[in-house]
Amino acid sequence: MKKQKQSITRRDFLKEAAGGAGIIAVGSGTFAASVGLARGASAGKDANPFAYDVERLRKTDPKLIHYEQVAHFSSPGPDPRRIVIGPEDRVYIAAGNAVSVLATDGTRISDIDLGTSARCVAVAGDGAVYAGARDHVEVFDAKGKRLATWESPGKRTWFTGLAVGENDVFVADAGNRVVLRYDKSGKLAGRIGEKNKERNVPGIIMPSPYLDVKLAHDGLLRLNNTGRHRVEAYTPAGDLESSWGKPSGAIEGFCGCCNPIGLAVLPDGRCVTCEKGMPRVKVYSHDGVFESVVAGPETFPENAKATFVKGAEDCRLGGLDAAVDSQQRIYILDLVTNEVRVMKHKA
Repeated sequence: MKKQKQSITRRDFLKEAAGGAGIIAVGSGTFAASVGLARGASAGKDANPFAYDVERLRKTDPKLIHYEQVAHFSSPGPDPRRIVIGPEDRVYIAAGNAVSVLATDGTRISDIDLGTSARCVAVAGDGAVYAGARDHVEVFDAKGKRLATWESPGKRTWFTGLAVGENDVFVADAGNRVVLRYDKSGKLAGRIGEKNKERNVPGIIMPSPYLDVKLAHDGLLRLNNTGRHRVEAYTPAGDLESSWGKPSGAIEGFCGCCNPIGLAVLPDGRCVTCEKGMPRVKVYSHDGVFESVVAGPETFPENAKATFVKGAEDCRLGGLDAAVDSQQRIYILDLVTNEVRVMKHKA
């Protein structure tokens, strides 16, 4: 299918973007264990004695689900990557070769054509749109007029996430396992998340191209260190302030080779996380305590089917992304079915 042809393989990403055995050695160990456990759970009499019950994990305790669906619509572009909410609660989706701009009910307002695959997007307070292609950023005004095209930062660049502040633009480079800090003119001002013993930064492990970055109301960046199964908070200057998360198939943890793959931040600092493999969206407190489920695997049957482990190559498939509007509704983008579900907290 066309969708699968457009997708890159995990091997391609590791070989082309990581460019070394270090990430493979660390990332594939966790992934191999995940593969073994998942296969063992359905292998009959030859089952792995340490296997977890996959079917049990696919069923969410209704008491933990604190959100309900209030709207549902399709994204107009193919091969979706990221979703964000901009001024006036307009919905921006990076998909295909464009960024689609939608109303809250999914009505298509406009498309911003990049001429190449759109992999991530962020919107400034004045409506300026920052769209990430694989190796560079393009800037558009609120009406979709191209203002600038920034130069690629170098080899192995693989942009997968964007965040914009008052004076800075932060770009997640999964290929080089770093978040790049730019000023609004496109000048590189810093690198965040790289291993640094003096600053007590352990470094990002990224087995597949899903590095995300969000700027929270507390002024700190949130990024997903997927190979370590945790969320990390950094200052814009690159200091690691805190981190939380653990590898686990249980609802409070993150399972598989590399999760969570997407983040959103609520106004009070609570974090929304998205996972693949076992597709689910959850809410955690500011300091990482599990609070509730927004939607579990049963909400995304096609996504779960596409991403269920068949081998190491499936690491690249499926998953979810999320964004939060001014009413604190959570918009979930299904990367398999290309649908958006709008979830509201239950009364």
